Amino acid sequence: MRSSAWYVANCALILCTLRLIDWANGLRLCSETDYYYEYTECDSTGSRWRVAIPQSPGACTGLPEPVHGTECTFSCKAGEFLEMSAQECTQCAAGSYSLGSGIRFDQWDSMPVGFSSLATSLENSPNGDDRPTCNSSSWLPQGNYLESNRDECTVSLIYAVHLKKKGSVSFEYQYPDNNLLFEFFIQNDQCQEMDQSADTKWLKLTNNGEWATHTVNLKSGTNILYWRTRGVLMGSKGLKPVLLKNVQIEGVAYTSECFPCKPGTFSRVPGSTKCEPCLRDTYAGHGASSCTPCNATTQYAAQGSAMCKDRPPCSRKDYFQIHTKCDHEGKTQVIYKWIEPKICLEGVTGAESLPPSGEREPCPPCNPGFYNNDTATCSPCPPGTYSDGMKPCTWCPAGTEPSLGYEFKWWNILPPNMKTSCFNVGNNKCDNMNGWEVAGDHIQSGAGSSDNDYLILNIHIPGFKLPTSMSSHSATEFGRITFEFETVCVADCELYFMMDVNRKSTTVVESWEKTKTRQTYTHVMTKNASVSYTWAFQRTNQPSDVRRYVNDVVRIYSISVSNAVDGVSSGCRACALSTQPSSSACVPCPPGHYIDTRTSQCTECPPNTYLIPHTTPGPDACKPCGPASKCDKDHSFCYSDCHFTYAEGNATLTYDFSLLGSVGSLMNGPSFTSKGTKYFHHFNISLCGGKSQLAECTDNVTDLSITDSQRENGEGANAVKTFICQSTIIPATGRGFHTALASQSINLADTLLGVTVESTLDGVRARPELYPQTSKKVPDVNFYYRSLEATSSCESGRSAVVTLRCNPEKNTKGELSVPSQCPAGTCDGCTFHFLWESSGACPTCTERDYHQIEGACKGDQQDLLYVWTEPKLCIGGVNLPEKETLPCEGMEFWVRLGAGLGTFTAVLLVILICYFWKKSKRLEYKYSRLVMSANKECEMPGADSCAVMEGENEGDMEDEIVYTKPSLLGKLKAIASKGNGEHYEHVQLNSSHSKALVWS
Repeated sequence: MRSSAWYVANCALILCTLRLIDWANGLRLCSETDYYYEYTECDSTGSRWRVAIPQSPGACTGLPEPVHGTECTFSCKAGEFLEMSAQECTQCAAGSYSLGSGIRFDQWDSMPVGFSSLATSLENSPNGDDRPTCNSSSWLPQGNYLESNRDECTVSLIYAVHLKKKGSVSFEYQYPDNNLLFEFFIQNDQCQEMDQSADTKWLKLTNNGEWATHTVNLKSGTNILYWRTRGVLMGSKGLKPVLLKNVQIEGVAYTSECFPCKPGTFSRVPGSTKCEPCLRDTYAGHGASSCTPCNATTQYAAQGSAMCKDRPPCSRKDYFQIHTKCDHEGKTQVIYKWIEPKICLEGVTGAESLPPSGEREPCPPCNPGFYNNDTATCSPCPPGTYSDGMKPCTWCPAGTEPSLGYEFKWWNILPPNMKTSCFNVGNNKCDNMNGWEVAGDHIQSGAGSSDNDYLILNIHIPGFKLPTSMSSHSATEFGRITFEFETVCVADCELYFMMDVNRKSTTVVESWEKTKTRQTYTHVMTKNASVSYTWAFQRTNQPSDVRRYVNDVVRIYSISVSNAVDGVSSGCRACALSTQPSSSACVPCPPGHYIDTRTSQCTECPPNTYLIPHTTPGPDACKPCGPASKCDKDHSFCYSDCHFTYAEGNATLTYDFSLLGSVGSLMNGPSFTSKGTKYFHHFNISLCGGKSQLAECTDNVTDLSITDSQRENGEGANAVKTFICQSTIIPATGRGFHTALASQSINLADTLLGVTVESTLDGVRARPELYPQTSKKVPDVNFYYRSLEATSSCESGRSAVVTLRCNPEKNTKGELSVPSQCPAGTCDGCTFHFLWESSGACPTCTERDYHQIEGACKGDQQDLLYVWTEPKLCIGGVNLPEKETLPCEGMEFWVRLGAGLGTFTAVLLVILICYFWKKSKRLEYKYSRLVMSANKECEMPGADSCAVMEGENEGDMEDEIVYTKPSLLGKLKAIASKGNGEHYEHVQLNSSHSKALVWS
């Protein structure tokens, strides 16, 4: 009280002084239009004063005296405002509204007073500067809502409010793209962030075209509100912006005036708490208490319009064709209808009329699993029966069971479990609009009320039921949805395929931009849960309230869902029967078993094969694993056990890749977006091991907006577990993030095709020319992978090749790299290439990899050493033998040995020469005797016969034949006597009787 009295005394003194000055200057007295009232700040007792504030200081004199004000916590009811002169609550007049203790912002033709948009410049551009900057990025008013930035810049929408008591803030928003972070937080006047739970700070995604409401409690005092968007990464497709509208703040102490109704709305009675939108074909200006009708003949207006528009001449864009329902005769026809609400004029110059209806024609057959019981509608077959849609329902034979699911390929009427709707970006649902229209052999997008409407088609599947024979398997596929479609566009249209699991949140599975030829897309459901599949088509994402691209259309020709728990049956599939006699009940097969159609029994797949789900029963359901791979015990998965053997010629190389580790990681980059955002591509690769050792990539962006209970149940986070996966990493520095962000986790490889040194396997080709060439003789080993999940750019799925190269200069963990020509790991977007250099990729050492070295002889001792052959291109395996020490064997020993051998050889040669010489002499003697006995002209002395008589031992003969070698003179004589035929050979015979016979 003392401070209040002091304050009043000071004010009185100031006023007295001002009056004296004004009187001296001769100023006029102030009127009520020259000032307005405000309350002072509350003191410690909760009291305040009402004071008059001049509109133009110094323009007049005689301002009212300060008086006691209302209590600081005082506020008026909704529909009332505080009239400051009387300090009483007064009802708002017609054409205005009031929230009592709150304020609302619902008109966004321009940025309201108090709001500001602040873009944060990037700090990690590739050149170290801020070019290009984010100065052009901001929240933009779009009439009924605010639109956020569409790039990766960080942009904040800021509003400060001072509350006299506890209150709250609520707003509506659209947040369809998880590549854009959207958070709402509050700071106090010290710029300190107030405590908030994650579910109030990080906003949840919304379906395309749908608005969600977010409410947060506020404390008394100053509250600075932040709506902040941050692009995670700009991909090939633009980001979908966040939309914001109807911001309402409760807890202000008073409202000194009512808010006029914005154009297109009105409040009919005084004391209104809100304004109602004008009906179609009426309009209202600012602060209207009623709406004014348009000229119905020549003008039109949409709901909530601020003015009427002239009706244009009717054109092709103003009507569409549909097929009528089947009548009792089973006939249908094409008819044309005006798009409602009709805004065009017929019968004027340039106007088109509705084309005539087509001829009646037979209705298409029922979809598989349905039948026509002589009525105009198709009914689902009873449980246990099946139909192809053209024949009556039939019971499945013994040994089979119905194949449950849905297969829609005829579109005479919308199936009962499908819904269609239309959402306008700014006004929730479209007026009297169906999002999609049936057209016989396809279903297509409707006209919508404007080009940026979301046209929604939805099918709900309550769950999945595996075939009985597979019910005991540890299934990785519970069902799949397949649809065939095409888009025809001239604008920037986009088709979204989304799913909502267990009604938690809708996520975009895949999307396609602009014109796409007729194609098929399949999505596999890996979780048994309730799921809603949604197709959303938008002709353009630019703000629009007209229809210029009505001919841009998407057509879906067929939709099939397998294993739907509430599905119908289009056929029967074989099942395994019990082994008990006379039993016809289907029984589940053990994991890794297929159904033998001949015996209807479960048969285990052959060794090293895996069972392909959703295939025709029989041995072909088991597919062999690729080279150097093996299957698990359940025959559901092929993997490498880290061992590989390669034989070339007489050499066999054995590899053990377990030294490389269970999972290898590679972060390449950095790369930069057009705005300068730095990001990396992070790859996780699992070479060998079973399902427990697969690589995993997890988005922590979605973790920001999920609760702890959801995280414990494994919900919300986008996690990919496979052989090879990729995440996009944005570092924490330079973006205001407290931690690095991981997003866009994708599966690159979920199937191992095999391990080989060949450059091609199963249609996937390695490209060794992309890597530096090596002169080493050890061949590279290639791991081939494939992902069967198709994408908009890779219709056959992605593939990957990991090349292992022996490099003894690297450690066992090695180093992963991607080709320099393809820094993202892929050159075409579908096939990824990795080089893993490591000493652990070298073959196992064998005896061929080392050799022996003999040491010098020292002290009659000699060392034998074993060393690796350089360069050493092996690891592990055999160890080097220990050093050996042996006695020396010197040169003298070898010399003696050589001399002895030489002497022995010489003696042996002499003996042999003598032996053969003596033998030849005996032969010559015998020859001589024979010659003498044969020569009849020879006159022999009367001596005993020199012939060898029978019984006479040649060896004992003592006679000796003596050859006399003729001298040189004798040889000359012999030559001279050749002419006379005289030529003699002298032989001397020595006898033991001292008798000699000499021939000459």
